[in-house]
Amino acid sequence: MANHSEQNDTNDSTDSIGSADSIRPADSADSIGSAESTGSINPIDAIEPTGSIDETTVTLRTPAELADALPYLLGFRPEESVVLIALHGERGRFGGRVRLGIPGREEDWPPIAEQLAQCLVGGCERRGARPDGIVAFLCAEPVGAESGRQVMERLRPLAQVLRTACGSLDVPVFEVVCISAGTFWTYCCPNKQCCPPEGVPLLRPGTSVLAAATAYAGLQVGVTQKEMRARLAPWESVAAADQEAALDAAGMAIVHRILEEDGHAEVAADTLDLARRIMARIVAAPSVADRLEADLQDDGLLAHDEAAALILGLQDRTTRDRAAEWMEGEAASSALRLWRALARRCVGAYGEHAAAPLALAGWVAWSLGDTAEGQEALDMALCADPSYTFAQLLHHACTGDLDPEPIRRCLRRERTHRDTKGVQTELPLSTQPSNPTDEPVGAAPRRRRPARPKGGTGSRAADRPSTGPQNRRRTIRRAARNDT
Repeated sequence: MANHSEQNDTNDSTDSIGSADSIRPADSADSIGSAESTGSINPIDAIEPTGSIDETTVTLRTPAELADALPYLLGFRPEESVVLIALHGERGRFGGRVRLGIPGREEDWPPIAEQLAQCLVGGCERRGARPDGIVAFLCAEPVGAESGRQVMERLRPLAQVLRTACGSLDVPVFEVVCISAGTFWTYCCPNKQCCPPEGVPLLRPGTSVLAAATAYAGLQVGVTQKEMRARLAPWESVAAADQEAALDAAGMAIVHRILEEDGHAEVAADTLDLARRIMARIVAAPSVADRLEADLQDDGLLAHDEAAALILGLQDRTTRDRAAEWMEGEAASSALRLWRALARRCVGAYGEHAAAPLALAGWVAWSLGDTAEGQEALDMALCADPSYTFAQLLHHACTGDLDPEPIRRCLRRERTHRDTKGVQTELPLSTQPSNPTDEPVGAAPRRRRPARPKGGTGSRAADRPSTGPQNRRRTIRRAARNDT
């Protein structure tokens, strides 16, 4: 992919991306504006480093194409995000990138800007290529009666602290672009002729040279963060009450077993065995192309009590680490679908329990090469439980654009170590369809058209345990953990 600078109204100019032969400051005679203001534009070529469009170089010639490029660089359309992208060499090749949600409190912006700058520059240095510059994007939609231009002005201090943070590392910010309400602005061009105060409309989706190259490569880009989060968010349908009741019952049944002598190992074995059986069902199910329909199908393969047993069992650290070994090969895709389904089942007061399946989903997605979903799932895991160490470590590595292979090697060694000690390790790589008469599957609650299990909910409601103290469910979760 390629990159070309775009500029916008601001009171203080910064360096702009110069011609294909050099990088010049914005106030130089050779600085580049829009196509209308210059009459001719010297392109800056940048090649996408992730291999999503292998061996293809795309030149972006206008400011609008730079704004249009962001979803293709990330693999999804960011929302409420700050994105930093490294540039390398005289021709401004795109390199590493980092993304984070825009903090709600303005006082958090300076430390967040410093962390993002250090993360991007440090990651590039670890790969042996310190960036020669950075392009930043601020993506946010208007709130209430707010206009896109008001969003741009509201985020102007964030643009400034980003430039300051990167400059403190001796890496200039060539451009800061704000995208809001279908319009983009830049903070680095005082020329109102090329960068009017009202902003410039984004290109119509699918009309840019980069969109054409992506389509030619057979890639699909267009999923939003909202759509990714919807696959991992807890149910809000009427079926959530039945799932919460099942979680209450599972907590009462499982925690005392973990606390009994030799009970912990039994619960771990039962949890992993049940996960393998559910993954076998997933593999045997018909393939569905539509994401929502596929998720609904997975929901239908998992009964309430099974989901509850898995969610509670995965709160144990060692059990979760064993499950994390299903990160590659034939097991990985079915494991990812299971972790998504379990995250959707962490309803009501059990939202904190979602940290485990969300972290597992993020880990497997990242291991499979989908960094976008990996980061999003890990973000959600930390929202569910900010102190969840497993998610913290993975999130730091994933957002730092590190290679997941060292973690995979560590998990493989753990598996080999158990094998040498005579502990049988079973991976769900060769899965056979389950016999429905042996493993009855409860009716699946559908998020679009929620359905209740056959026989109604009267018996479940009658058997539901009393609520007890408000922190009872958190106590259950902590008791299920094995932090020693």
